[in-house]
Amino acid sequence: MSATFITSFAAAGTGPRVAVKDLIDMAGMPTTAGSRVLADAGVPAAADAACLAGLRTAGGQIVGRTNLHELALGVTGINPWFGTPTNPLDASRAPGGSSSGSAVAVAEGSAAVAYGTDTGGSIRIPAACCGVCGLKTTWGRIPVTGVRPLARSLDTVGPMAANVTDLILGMQLLEPGFAAAKLTVSPRVGRLLIPAAPDIDDAVTAALRATSWEISDLDPGEWLTATRWTSILLVAEAYQTNKDLFSRAADRLSADVARRLNAGRLVTPEQLAAAAKARAQWRARLTALFERFDLLVTPTLLILPPKLASAEELLEARCTLPVNFAGVPALSLPVPTRRSLPASIQLVAAWDGEDRLLAAGAAIEAAIG
Repeated sequence: MSATFITSFAAAGTGPRVAVKDLIDMAGMPTTAGSRVLADAGVPAAADAACLAGLRTAGGQIVGRTNLHELALGVTGINPWFGTPTNPLDASRAPGGSSSGSAVAVAEGSAAVAYGTDTGGSIRIPAACCGVCGLKTTWGRIPVTGVRPLARSLDTVGPMAANVTDLILGMQLLEPGFAAAKLTVSPRVGRLLIPAAPDIDDAVTAALRATSWEISDLDPGEWLTATRWTSILLVAEAYQTNKDLFSRAADRLSADVARRLNAGRLVTPEQLAAAAKARAQWRARLTALFERFDLLVTPTLLILPPKLASAEELLEARCTLPVNFAGVPALSLPVPTRRSLPASIQLVAAWDGEDRLLAAGAAIEAAIG
């Protein structure tokens, strides 16, 4: 069986084909979170996660439960227990994590829509690595009841798809009645000038120029500060979520996950207090920016998808953490480079701005052909 899925199902109906990250409860099925420790326990979920209700009502066909970076705590998508999903763009490159199987499922055509989770970039990073679209939703918009937590103040559920049209379908399944907005005027766009590889910079520039939107360049200093604080908060909360598992089975977790949980164990109360202060300042800064701009833009990753052997480079190359720190929505979609691999542009909107975000994403998709 392909490492894309931990469990596959025969889908015989006519509803949309959907892949579901194995962090999301399905009644009667154990939720493995990509962990051999949890899989061996084999405890079946008592009920579906709340976010599956719309899919069930719409007659969606769940084609499988997708693989992931263990416990959703990692960016590479490499999983020593269930195998590593193969990046359809280039088998030698990392699929990205943690929602690796979900990204691969839509990239390879196994599903029209995949559900992922995003705590620090876990939808957007694999979307960027595999050349697909991913939507990190506003914190609290999609219910996470029945989704195994990682860092509760950062966790979100969102859709992944090969294109924006199917991403909108994914939002409609997660939130019945959802509709994308219509762009009646060109959005005001603030581009954060985060230093990236030349291929990435050029691809983002070309995509923005194709739209003819009004673009203003912004200093990325506060974005980079927010990145540092989110890293600390994420591992601290992840440790609190998993401390019982870590205390009894640290030697049965993949080495990188155990290392990051241990880093979270060492975060001090003073650091957490400073992170809370930094979060309030960052949210206030974004509130001010969204009075001036309709969208903020960065690359999703500062590099092209790395080789599997150097996949840890993604930790430093991701431009995703400040979005989770504030709780705002963000869309990642592929944009062409001069090479065979695409780059990925990230659009960020104000809280609950998913309808406008997807409209803007569709406009970029149309502009770049």
